Amino acid sequence: MPSRVLIADDHALLRMGIRTMLASESDIEVVGEARDGQEAVALCRELRPELVLMDLSMPHMDGLQATQVIKEEFPKTGVLVLTAHADQDLLLDAIRAGAAGYLLKGAGPDDLLGAVRATLAGESLVDQELVMRLLRQLAEEPRPPAEPPPESPAERSEGPPGVPLTPRELEVLRHLVTGKTNRQIAKELHLSLSTIKRNLERIISKLGVSDRTQAAVRSVELGLVDPERAK
Repeated sequence: MPSRVLIADDHALLRMGIRTMLASESDIEVVGEARDGQEAVALCRELRPELVLMDLSMPHMDGLQATQVIKEEFPKTGVLVLTAHADQDLLLDAIRAGAAGYLLKGAGPDDLLGAVRATLAGESLVDQELVMRLLRQLAEEPRPPAEPPPESPAERSEGPPGVPLTPRELEVLRHLVTGKTNRQIAKELHLSLSTIKRNLERIISKLGVSDRTQAAVRSVELGLVDPERAK
């Protein structure tokens, strides 16, 4: 079954161009187009896409607000931000709102397709320094008690109370928060790349997020990992 993608942008020509670029891919289906943030939220409720390509500058409700609402209601829906300029502060706000990463609007078809597939696979498309900057900010902020993801009997393990992560998954998560790639984590822990990928898939699922960027953010919000001590 193809992955369901929603395009949210107030420019009809850009939406049409993205739809055209993705149309020939048998594993991707564009299920809808939104002209503003409010419509993006409404279509997510109706269509339940797995990925939203989100413009940040839109009328009625901007992309940041729409991303936050979508991630609150559908945390496992990925959001890939489309932006004309890589403004670091704006992108930091987008990650804080729940985005997996960003893509410049001038990117070519291959870059777009690669970004869509990577985000659907739970990978991060954002400069790691930007993520680390956000994680340090989050670690310094006073945290109200966070509501952990629901735990099913089959998921219970030796992880922290309320978050059913195994010791191995916690170990992988600590390395993830320091900005290491899957290959670097595998080398550090003397494990195969496929084992690391499986652990990351379970971590993302158990934390109730859509990608590794938000897994790192969520782990710091929950106090599972201190980004400074994890180094």
